[in-house]
Parts: sequence; C-alpha cells; structure tokens
Amino acid sequence: MAKAITKISLHRNGRIGSHKGASRIPKGVIHAQASFNNTIVTVTDVWGRVVSWSSVGTSRFKGMRKGTPFAAQTAATNAIRTIVDQDNGCRPPKKRHV
Repeated sequence: MAKAITKISLHRNGRIGSHKGASRIPKGVIHAQASFNNTIVTVTDVWGRVVSWSSVGTSRFKGMRKGTPFAAQTAATNAIRTIVDQDNGCRPPKKRHV
C-alpha cells in the first residue's frame, strides 16, 4: 500500500522574516554565539523562529577585530535594525524626461 503524501509547508526552516505581515513581533529573544573567530547574533520570536540574524563578518570586521566587544555590539545593532527598518514606503516616481 502506498504511503500518504504529506503537504510540505513553506516554512521548512521556520523563518518568518520574508513575509510582510509577520515582520512585526511584539517580543523577541536575542541569541549571541561568540567564538574566537566570529560572533553570530540571532533574533527570534518567542516561539524560537528566526526573524533576523547578523554576524561580525557581515559587519565588515576582519581578523582579530572580529573578537572585540564593539564588533559584537555592531552585529547586534545590525540584526535589530533589519527588523525595525523593514518598511521602505512607496516607490519614488520616475525621473522626468524632457
């Protein structure tokens, strides 16, 4: 007998940051994973689904500067800023051709 095919949802990995309606979350949890080589900051909602993330390497720090507390603070600021500043507003009008 054949097995029943289960429906695959669009939220395979649990990320919700790509949908417009789900971008605003009232509460969140910030996880920071610090190692000698890099620091990764992840912002999740209360249920643990990833909303945004940032790392020190994506914040343009290289070498030994990736292990500093300032670099971790910059990565945390970038991760939070992507959640707060998601609304870009309306598209600007085209330039006028004369």
